[in-house]
Amino acid sequence: MVIVVYRYGHRKARDKRVTTHLALVARAFGANKIFIDEKDANLEKVIEEVKQRFGNDFEIRTGVNWKKFFKEWDGIIVHLTMYGEKFTDVMEEIKKHDKVMVVVGSQKVPGEFYQMANFNVSIGNQPHSEISALAIFLHYMTEGKWMDKEFFGKYKIIPQKKGKKIVENDYVELLKKEGCSPEVIEHSLKVQKLALKIAEKIKENGVDIDMNVVSLGALFHDIGRAKTHGIMHIVEGVKIGKRLNLPEKVILAIERHAGAGIDEEEAKKLGLPPKDYTPKTIEEEIVAHADNLTGNGYKNIEEVVKDFERKIGKKAAKKVLDLHKKLSNLCGINIEEL
Repeated sequence: MVIVVYRYGHRKARDKRVTTHLALVARAFGANKIFIDEKDANLEKVIEEVKQRFGNDFEIRTGVNWKKFFKEWDGIIVHLTMYGEKFTDVMEEIKKHDKVMVVVGSQKVPGEFYQMANFNVSIGNQPHSEISALAIFLHYMTEGKWMDKEFFGKYKIIPQKKGKKIVENDYVELLKKEGCSPEVIEHSLKVQKLALKIAEKIKENGVDIDMNVVSLGALFHDIGRAKTHGIMHIVEGVKIGKRLNLPEKVILAIERHAGAGIDEEEAKKLGLPPKDYTPKTIEEEIVAHADNLTGNGYKNIEEVVKDFERKIGKKAAKKVLDLHKKLSNLCGINIEEL
């Protein structure tokens, strides 16, 4: 299920903390994204910093026009309002849908909200905080599963009876536990190092990149080699990622990291389940190409292209070269200079 939150009525000068807390609740309680009507780059930065420290592939976008967004949305719309139906009366019906937008307004919202919503829902029919309303709604939507979710961040809070304890996650230990060899782990750490360099350079040039996805995608891209070193390590990696409850974007980076992508026709020839394994996002492309340029050490692009042409063919080699040129262009320098 995809759950997104739309915040209407954000005012940077007056209630920035309210919207910040709404975004934090949306992230922590199981929503996938939050969209906000007014542009607020600082708010985006705050949430991105939280993600970098504590994980998740949650997305935030501000400056999103509600009329256009509502019109283009292809799921159901649930409007939280104290004038709506009792949420417990309609929750089971709402859960039947795969895509849910939860609209959280300020004191006054356009009348169209009530007409466009599939459900106008109240979390109690008394005035109270929209933050608490969203938290309660998401708790019921996720059946409380958000409490046990692993966020795969740099840091993790360990519950304590008294005091506080924050530890840094050790994902190398997780790779060892899954059965990855020292060679695979060393390779993965090198891929991660290069991938983060590429991502940081591209981000400096104004491209929005989820650094957490790049970091985890690069580190876990070969986790399937704990089971096999053949092409099916991709499939095995996805299986392990799902079992570990890795973020969906990280699992997709694992699935799409081979070369510059494997199309459905190529997948059939290779014995993979027939589907498209081509990297679609900038994060997936960075992970894939950092892997291309990394063996026991780092390789130059000429060497990589020749190797692909010899082992797989000219088509695959050209895709790798094209991806190299694309990412180098976004970096503003040849990746080999990083």
